[in-house]
Amino acid sequence: MTGQQLKNSILQMAVQGKLVPQDPNDEPASVLLERIRAEKEKLIKEGKIKKEKNPSVIFRGADNLPYEKIGKNEPVCIADEVPFEIPESWEWVRLKQIAISELGKTLDKSKNTGLYCPYLCSINVYWSGIDLSTVKQARFEDSELPKYRLKRGDLLICEGGDVGRSAVWDKDDEMYYQNALHRVRFYGGIDPYFFKMLLECYKSAKILDKCSKGMTIKHLVQSALNSIYFPLPPLNEQRRIIEKINQLTPYLEKYNIAETKLSKLNLNFPVNLKQAILQYAVQGKLVPQDPTDEPASVLLERIRAEKEQLIKSGKIKRDKHESVIFRRDNSYYERVDGIERCIDEEIPFEIPESWEWVRLNSISKILNGDRGKNYPSKSTLSSTGIPFISALNLDGNTVVQDENLLCMTEEQYNRLGNGKLIKNDIVVCIRGSLGKHGRYPFEKGAIASSLTILRPYYLAESIGDYIMLWLDSPAFFEQIRKYDNGTAQPNLAAKSFEQFLIPLPPHSEQHRIIAKVEMFFSKLKTL
Repeated sequence: MTGQQLKNSILQMAVQGKLVPQDPNDEPASVLLERIRAEKEKLIKEGKIKKEKNPSVIFRGADNLPYEKIGKNEPVCIADEVPFEIPESWEWVRLKQIAISELGKTLDKSKNTGLYCPYLCSINVYWSGIDLSTVKQARFEDSELPKYRLKRGDLLICEGGDVGRSAVWDKDDEMYYQNALHRVRFYGGIDPYFFKMLLECYKSAKILDKCSKGMTIKHLVQSALNSIYFPLPPLNEQRRIIEKINQLTPYLEKYNIAETKLSKLNLNFPVNLKQAILQYAVQGKLVPQDPTDEPASVLLERIRAEKEQLIKSGKIKRDKHESVIFRRDNSYYERVDGIERCIDEEIPFEIPESWEWVRLNSISKILNGDRGKNYPSKSTLSSTGIPFISALNLDGNTVVQDENLLCMTEEQYNRLGNGKLIKNDIVVCIRGSLGKHGRYPFEKGAIASSLTILRPYYLAESIGDYIMLWLDSPAFFEQIRKYDNGTAQPNLAAKSFEQFLIPLPPHSEQHRIIAKVEMFFSKLKTL
């Protein structure tokens, strides 16, 4: 149960007479109604209010069901119209029986004259109280001041928008109100906070919405407000109910905070668990090491041998500043251009003995897109041809062929000097949505300038699976935060991307890690 649901349940109990016990010593609501009728008669004689043409009188019949007599009409049973049962000491009423309600002043800058006075509108009225930080001023004529001035205890109700939203004016300061609000002034000492609570309950139960008019913007017109059936408890019980609500409110707030945190935790749990699994995976903690596995150092030797063959065949250029990372005296060192330096401060975590730390460009060819004159403009692309991939096409797993996929002609493709894709290439965003990535599924294509290509050496597809897993891990995104040099737009320099450290397991262990991750993720889908 959410915090709001719990509050709604308590409010419902309150307005049905189930929150606090009835006291047989309380003066029943019927006596209160008699006093209100006498009070209204006196005001009519004094000329302060007008006599109702067809007053409503609601009473219990001999069958204990509620009946209503309007004017001289015959009484009608309203048992099907009232929303719930109420205690014997309570009565059903319409608002106009127990209060006078009036809309505020209609504001028109071109027509309004008089003195500038502060006024409230709907944006000032909240269930939690009245916000005075945005109070505006408008002109009111002298004759309008008594009519629209608020008194302590006035209940203000939003007429439009969030209809029924209410608050009690609890100050003696000078303040007026405009026609987006109903002002309700009760007879007989009725507690306005009880009716504010009642309206909040009716709002949550959609009763107010049913009484409102309008397709887009709802309005609770005065006639509709006056026609709603409200339960009226004895005065003393009204006060006990409000006192109980006030006692419960701090606990409701604590419950709501705790429930919100729990809901957020439950919502984020699958994501957080996935991230934890991936982090364990790249730290060598997800599956046990097998001493019979060929260590990652041997895999690196094979990769270096393959690179030499590619260099000799002219397919790639020799890296002028090739990195070699090794352990010595329980520390990590890197040799570049014959110079060794300790890189312990760069190493983010410990890895198993059979693993190796490597720079990303040591195990994968990194290819940038063509940023020259042959780069195709968006206006020249179409929905057919050779895929031209942008960050919009990356979903973290593969390249999505959907309405966002744009294509280039064979001629445009052939003119490109860089950034040409082949099947199973890994595409990574290095500008904007940093780290967003995908596996390329088509035979050929090209990348936008915001992307780069990872093309693993040696057993490319197999090692690529592990690189994809690493790209999903917190360890990868931690390096993004380290190397991001963007200001207005996040950005990774290609040279920086090449220097990313990746923990490399033995090849056999890579397969076990991937299988274990897939097993865990498949189980998560069933939760």
